[in-house]
Amino acid sequence: MHIKHLGLVDYLTTYEAMRTHNRAMTIDSDDEVWLLEHPSVFTLGLAGKPEHILAAGDIPTVKIDRGGQVTYHGPGQLVVYLLLNMRRRRYGVKSLVNRIEQSVIDLLGEYSIVGARREAMPGVYVENAKIAAIGLRVTNHATYHGLALNVDVELAPFQRINPCGYADLVVTRLHDLGVTDKMSVIAEKCLTHLKRNLDD
Repeated sequence: MHIKHLGLVDYLTTYEAMRTHNRAMTIDSDDEVWLLEHPSVFTLGLAGKPEHILAAGDIPTVKIDRGGQVTYHGPGQLVVYLLLNMRRRRYGVKSLVNRIEQSVIDLLGEYSIVGARREAMPGVYVENAKIAAIGLRVTNHATYHGLALNVDVELAPFQRINPCGYADLVVTRLHDLGVTDKMSVIAEKCLTHLKRNLDD
């Protein structure tokens, strides 16, 4: 598994890089994990309905090919793109989502925070507030897109949308739950749990 720490990078450029990487993958390709942050952007998934973007304002909206509805990315949010070769794995997409969710739940547990799943609503929640979103694309027997974990991201932009298509969905972040570790520390902890859960 190759790990890339990309820092703060443009969304569209990274999106096209993921698509290019996916098209080039073969049965011998190694897994890659990209850890990064994006400047402010709303992304609208394949099933996304424009009416869930209430007031985009000066934040650009990008239509993309992952599953799900609309979400927000911005500085202070840890984004983990999982470019995984599924040919060599003994599990499918549903199990993959479960393993990603478990990795976030395990990470929260390190900070004595109880994370949970919600039926038919992929992601991780703390007391019914969403702290991590998951959206994937699977093609060419491989995945791209992945996980977005709210660390110290500004939450106001989430009020401009119906997050994940739910008008009453509350969003939270690690900073408001008492976590003061730097992004780099949280990223490494998250990566450790992902490696274990993906290979279990």
